[in-house]
Amino acid sequence: MAFTLLSILAATVSVTFCFPTVFQDLEDIGGNRTSIKFLAVGDWGGVPYPPYVTAVQKTTAKEMSKVAEQMGADFILALGDNFYYRGVDSVDSPRFQETFETVYTAKSLRVPWYVVAGNHDHAGNVKAQIEYTQKSDRWRFPSYYYELNFHIPNTGKTLTIVMLDTVMLCGNSDDFVDEKPRGPLLAAEANRQLVWLQERLARSKADFLLVAGHYPVWSVSEHGPTECLLQGLRPLLLKYNATAYLCGHDHNLQYLEESGVGYVVSGAGNFLDPDIRHWNHVPKGSLKFFTGQASTLGGFVHAEVSRNKLVLTFFQAKGTSLYRTVLPQRKLS
Repeated sequence: MAFTLLSILAATVSVTFCFPTVFQDLEDIGGNRTSIKFLAVGDWGGVPYPPYVTAVQKTTAKEMSKVAEQMGADFILALGDNFYYRGVDSVDSPRFQETFETVYTAKSLRVPWYVVAGNHDHAGNVKAQIEYTQKSDRWRFPSYYYELNFHIPNTGKTLTIVMLDTVMLCGNSDDFVDEKPRGPLLAAEANRQLVWLQERLARSKADFLLVAGHYPVWSVSEHGPTECLLQGLRPLLLKYNATAYLCGHDHNLQYLEESGVGYVVSGAGNFLDPDIRHWNHVPKGSLKFFTGQASTLGGFVHAEVSRNKLVLTFFQAKGTSLYRTVLPQRKLS
């Protein structure tokens, strides 16, 4: 298992990695703003045949545009499975237009999209998705994994979001046979990412610290908890007092809270799945919210980070909020 080398590699982390903290500039920030707002949507990647979009994707995109216009969205987190079913083959793939550019057309969605790869993306050419950053004015995918830092306007507070490639960490999986991640293709690359993650979390002084990837840590649905992340990621989230972990993979909306960390599953951008076969495979009392019913028409999450709290609101595509929760600012030792 890739994570067995962590303790060895961690000892050299301060020598091996020394990245300065770079802050992103938020666009169109008004002078009186005191929060950062964003949307989180996963598993939104259409289909590889005409019309290249699903009804759920279209209705979700429409509701995303309304919520972004009414509540605000400085950026969007795209949580993987960006192009079904086998990603893209090149940076010139027509899928970028068919499934992304011509679907999310509203002005309120013409903000930066910060992207991670999912298992379906890794069935194709992830490097091509990274390269598309140079061709799009809003697609931001600088590397397989990366860190985002923001100043929360007029508060003196900061937000950090660590974007992970969980497929690189845990291996790919075949959804069509309900296969679990079968271990990293390259153990050395998995360990390099995990050590990088530990270094970033250990150094973080952010008032709000989020981690985002594709595979869930906890989930009650079809794919369930990801054992590899339970072993390698969850201990780091707890040790370094992360605010929340955001993911997709299961095609529904879930919110779980365990040991002070919020776990957001936002995988309802293109398909819906009401499966709850892993209902008893998460810590007792941790599941706070779940929906995967076809009647919701899709869904996503709106987040607002202000001076002392993170507010998460779960929306269904047919036009109403379903659940809201509040997480406090980190306590830094």
